[in-house]
Amino acid sequence: MILLDWIVLTLTVSIIVGYGIWKTRGSQNIESYLLGDNEAKWWTVGLSVMATQASAITFLSTPGQAYHDGMGFAQFYLMLPVAMIIICIIFIPLYYKLKVYTAYEFLESRFDLKTRSLTAGLFLLQRGLACGITIYAPAIILSSVMDWDLKTTTVIIGLISIMYTMSGGTKAVHVTHKHQMVVILTSLFIIFFILLNLLTKDYSFSENLLIAKANAKLEVIDFEFNLDKRYNFWSSLAAIFLFLSYFGTDQSQVQRYISGRSIKESRLGLIMNGIMKVPLQFFILFLGVMVFLFYQTNRAPIFFNQQVVDVIEQSDQSGEFKKLEAEYDLLLDKRTLANKNLVMADRSGNEELKEQNVANVLSINKEELDIRERVKGLIKRVDDKLESNDKDYVFISFILKYLPNGLIGLLLAVVLFAAMSSTSSELNALASTTTVDIYKRSINQKGSEAHYLNASKMLTLFWGIFAILFASFGTLYENLIQFVNIIGSIFYGTILGIFLLAFYFKKIQGNAAFVSGVVVQICIVILYKMDIVPFLWLNMIGAIGVILLAHLIRPLFKGPVKVGA
Repeated sequence: MILLDWIVLTLTVSIIVGYGIWKTRGSQNIESYLLGDNEAKWWTVGLSVMATQASAITFLSTPGQAYHDGMGFAQFYLMLPVAMIIICIIFIPLYYKLKVYTAYEFLESRFDLKTRSLTAGLFLLQRGLACGITIYAPAIILSSVMDWDLKTTTVIIGLISIMYTMSGGTKAVHVTHKHQMVVILTSLFIIFFILLNLLTKDYSFSENLLIAKANAKLEVIDFEFNLDKRYNFWSSLAAIFLFLSYFGTDQSQVQRYISGRSIKESRLGLIMNGIMKVPLQFFILFLGVMVFLFYQTNRAPIFFNQQVVDVIEQSDQSGEFKKLEAEYDLLLDKRTLANKNLVMADRSGNEELKEQNVANVLSINKEELDIRERVKGLIKRVDDKLESNDKDYVFISFILKYLPNGLIGLLLAVVLFAAMSSTSSELNALASTTTVDIYKRSINQKGSEAHYLNASKMLTLFWGIFAILFASFGTLYENLIQFVNIIGSIFYGTILGIFLLAFYFKKIQGNAAFVSGVVVQICIVILYKMDIVPFLWLNMIGAIGVILLAHLIRPLFKGPVKVGA
């Protein structure tokens, strides 16, 4: 980075965050602080929902996922529009009717205080951990590629998010989200056109797609029913349970749309998210495929995390690493020739020769993957604490090496914005849930509006410090975009199951709902630890498990059934 990049980065972050603080300063009561006086228009709701979901992990990790594994991850989002429709029909009218600050208030009117507290507690646990990850993920990657101090980067991201969230609450989150998403989307389209220009210097766009297809990067839908595969059409059906729980019961999302001007505005905002999110995610994945295609004619690093490579080169395994690099360089030359032969066969119209070259390209791709796996094994032999997964470094490495100065600063601002947008939403939701569902309900019921407003701000600070501390001692786990979804999947099924009991099964009592929630949550943790099924299926198992168990144990509990609002 040069001075221009630093100027662009600093000005972009300062102007948008400063504007958010100035525009939303001075909340006078808890309703204004937590619901933003219900002033949000539908496009603000939609952009804020998208910004909450689209963390820095999305923009750093998703292209790397596609670079290595292709477009198959897009299947994860297939059922998102269906979930949005269900939430618009069922959840939104109920929340507006009850005039709730949080999703969990409804559960007390339907069941009892302990069921409300259990569900709120599960949310606080998983969202508090996820908040730490949304800070830690961009911090570790930025610190690595920019040679910044990790703990300093973590603290800076966390403190900026705390600052404007404490200042203006939900309004500040909405205002900053709206402008952050505009910058993020604009930057992604700029990268797309830059990549498109770079790719078509050697082959046409359709010929590049042919190379991508030959390398199995364009396979979006997989109808094979295989529990060993995390992403296929069938796991996307299971993912609908995750989406229903995330958007319908997770306060970080619920708070975004219950602050809308009306039921209509909130519904339009969610429908906007449902319409835009799938193509946006497809687009971000396709950027990863385009980076893969760029490296077909430009030397890709044998391992994208340069800090780890530096450690290997200084170790007693440096000789073995150099041998792997030499083998890798020879393979790249072989791959260049194979791609050229494939394109020439396509131009000639010789289908038989084309198929032979497709098989050759795929074979070389498998050889490359094998070399990369051997590099990972070498890394673990040097130091098993070193990060051997480089998927999350692919996109940021490309940005820093090949994009023009000035744009690099803007894109680093995008990474910071994405981190802050998710973090601020999560802090806002954690503070509101702790204030309304725990502090105001069970600890101090006689406080004034000003008291609860100050409590919300202090709890925002508390959760911000908690997230920073967790991030400071965290470690990477697999691909970051998967890690966040794994944490959610461990808890979301149980939470959704309790809400479905409240909505549809009027004979179930609070005791049955509470006990089934506790038991099923323990079982889900055990299932995850034993790695019996892919994590997306945990959402469905948890939700259905809570419903079935509650019906089985219902006869054990006597007493009247509350029907709620």
